[in-house]
Amino acid sequence: MQRIGVVGFICGLIVSAIFGAMAAAYGLAGFLEKTLVEKLGIQGGAGIGNMLILMLVFVMVIATLLTLAERKWSALMQDRIGPNRARINLPGLRDQSLAGLPHIATDVIKMLTKEDFQPKAANKFLFNLAPMLAFAPAFALFAIVPAGPTLPVLGYQVQMSVANPDFGLLYIFAIASLAVYGTSLAGWASNNKFALLGGVRASSQMISYEVALGLSLVGMMLAFSTVQLAGPTGMSELQGGYLWRFTEVGGFDVGIPAWGFLLQPLGFVLFFAASFAETKRAPFDVPEGESEIIGYFVEYSGMKFGLFMIAEFVEVVVLAGVIVAIFFGGYYLPFGNEWLKAQTVFVEQPWLLGAVFGTVFWVKVVLLCYVQLAIRWTFPRFRYDQIQTLGWKILLPVGLLNVFVTGAVILWALPEGAATLPAAALIPFLQPLAIVGLVEIAVVVALTLTPREGAESAHADGHGHGHTDTHAPAPSHGATPVASSH
Repeated sequence: MQRIGVVGFICGLIVSAIFGAMAAAYGLAGFLEKTLVEKLGIQGGAGIGNMLILMLVFVMVIATLLTLAERKWSALMQDRIGPNRARINLPGLRDQSLAGLPHIATDVIKMLTKEDFQPKAANKFLFNLAPMLAFAPAFALFAIVPAGPTLPVLGYQVQMSVANPDFGLLYIFAIASLAVYGTSLAGWASNNKFALLGGVRASSQMISYEVALGLSLVGMMLAFSTVQLAGPTGMSELQGGYLWRFTEVGGFDVGIPAWGFLLQPLGFVLFFAASFAETKRAPFDVPEGESEIIGYFVEYSGMKFGLFMIAEFVEVVVLAGVIVAIFFGGYYLPFGNEWLKAQTVFVEQPWLLGAVFGTVFWVKVVLLCYVQLAIRWTFPRFRYDQIQTLGWKILLPVGLLNVFVTGAVILWALPEGAATLPAAALIPFLQPLAIVGLVEIAVVVALTLTPREGAESAHADGHGHGHTDTHAPAPSHGATPVASSH
């Protein structure tokens, strides 16, 4: 009970910190927007504030904490303690592990002070450029992800994303494709044949999954008739509507929300698998598998190696944020959103409502980060031929089939003149698509829970050991008995 209480206290502390940071984000964005408009006559102050809070605070702090969380969570899965040896040499703290948090400081100090080795025959410019090209695209991807609704603050509309371009999801495809240059240059510029092989393998894997990555989101573009994530017509905002709205209880709205994973379950699975392969994390970590091939950054040390490492965890956070914004309702709860918006305190202080919805968004992000780390420590590494087979022979055909089915259902379900209607008014017409999605989920669950043929018989035969030991002849009286394989 004491441990449960400690965990509950820590979770409450984290949620409270997120709420406070989101409240500060809305306040800072509104203040900067008002200052720039009134003093300089230009807009964009909210974007600057969001860049400081959302990207430099939330994304970077969560990514930094994940470097420790992965080791601690993997230790829990494997019945280990995890990192706990680092100590702070201060009275009262010398004998406290502080949940391993001092290890973050030791990792940072080690990377900043470690010798910056560079091969003599390496291309100096490209060798130094590769870590930046690996980190910058992953970091920049979060610029269009909305962490909260657009609300009035200090008399100005504050959009809780750094930018909201018209091309939306196309920005994700364009920037994500740049990451391949970092891995390619890291392997080639090192002038090391092992690093070159790792870079070629990493590049081919990333390029292979980009096609499936793009196809996986076409269904969501068709469903919501937009490629934007933020704003009043963005995917995150549209998922606040209901496919089926039930009777309200005391003004509390209840229904089945128009979340992306209900409309496009196959799209979600395809996008998650393809994006996970793009991050090159286990079970897709063949480019870094020491038992099979030397990694593409084998010649890097110090903070250059640190950029490759932190880029991997930034990708985990960004992937979680993009999935939440597209498939899991963004910053909205499954129900009760309209009831929250109607509360007096939120009507009078809209930034409080934004802080609540922002907290919902970041809690979803943390949960999806945990799912990615759990997958990392659950599945064994795939062979390279298995990775290519999954990308080209499974994800690509299923993605094409999903696009055709989605387009046909939407074409049949939408009424005449749908092009002239706002996107929010078309959500009830997506019910047939949701029914198809629920059927797909049911089929996947049924296939997952159905045992394979022969599995039960193998279990009944002694866990697959067969009948040979059972029917083996008994040894004679003078023979030496053979030791059992069990």
